[in-house]
Amino acid sequence: MSKEVVKMSTGQRQYLKNLKRSRQLVQLARAAIFVIFVALWEISTRLTWIDSFVFSSPSRVIKTMISMAQNHSLFIHMGVTLWETLASFFFVTIFGVGIAVLLWSSPKVSAILEPYLVVLNSLPKSALAPLLIVWLGANTTTIIVAGMSVAIFGAIINLYIGFKEVDPDKIKLIYTLGGKKKDTLLKVVLPASVPVILGVMKVNIGLCLVGVVIGEFIGSKEGLGYLIIYGSQVFKLDWVIMSIVLLCIMAMILYSLINLAEKMYLKRL
Repeated sequence: MSKEVVKMSTGQRQYLKNLKRSRQLVQLARAAIFVIFVALWEISTRLTWIDSFVFSSPSRVIKTMISMAQNHSLFIHMGVTLWETLASFFFVTIFGVGIAVLLWSSPKVSAILEPYLVVLNSLPKSALAPLLIVWLGANTTTIIVAGMSVAIFGAIINLYIGFKEVDPDKIKLIYTLGGKKKDTLLKVVLPASVPVILGVMKVNIGLCLVGVVIGEFIGSKEGLGYLIIYGSQVFKLDWVIMSIVLLCIMAMILYSLINLAEKMYLKRL
C-alpha cells in the first residue's frame, strides 16, 4: 500500500514538473516570436527593405513615445482613452446584467425582445458612430456610448443564455422549499452564473476599447484613437504605430486584470 502511495506521489510530481515545463516553453516561444518580429522589423527598416516612413520602426516608435511622454501629451491621450473604456465597460456590465435578469425573469419580454437583440448585435457598430455624433454631439458621452454599442447587445444575449443554462434541479429545489423568483435569482442563478459573467466581461473589455477608438476616430480631439486618425491625415505614421502598440498593451493589461479576478474567484470555490 505504501509503495503505491509513493508511486502515485512520484507520478504526480512528474506530472506537475512536465506541466511547469510546458508552461515555460509556451512563455519562451511567445517571447521569442515577439523578439524575432521586433528585430526583423528594425533590421528591415535599417537595411531599407521596407520604407521606415511608411512602416515606422521600433526605434522610431520608442523615440516618439519618449518625446510625447516628456511633454505629458502621451499620458493625456492614454488617460482619456482608458477613462472612456472603463466607463463604457462599467455601464455595459451593469446594463448587460440588469437587462439579462429582466429577460430571464419574464419569458414574454424575452420572447418579444430577443429577435431585436440579435439584429442589433449583428449591426455594424461603426455605422452608428456618425449618427451618435449627430444625435449627442462630439463629446465624451458620445464616445462612451459608442464603446457601449459595440459590446452591450452581445453581452445581454450571452448573459441571458448563461442564466437559462443554470441547473434546473437547483431552481426546483428553491421553489420546493417555498422560495420565490427573487430567491431563485439571488441564491441560485446569479451565484451559478458568476463564471459566465466574468467570461463575458473578458470579452467586453476589448470590445469597449474598440468602440471607444471608433468614437475617437470621428468625434474627439484627445485619445489614442484621435492620434491614429490625425497621424494618418498628416503623415505622422510614427504616431499611428505608437498608438496601435499602446492600445495593444492597454488591452492586454485590462484583460489580464479581469482574468486575475476570475482566477481569484475560482480559487475561493
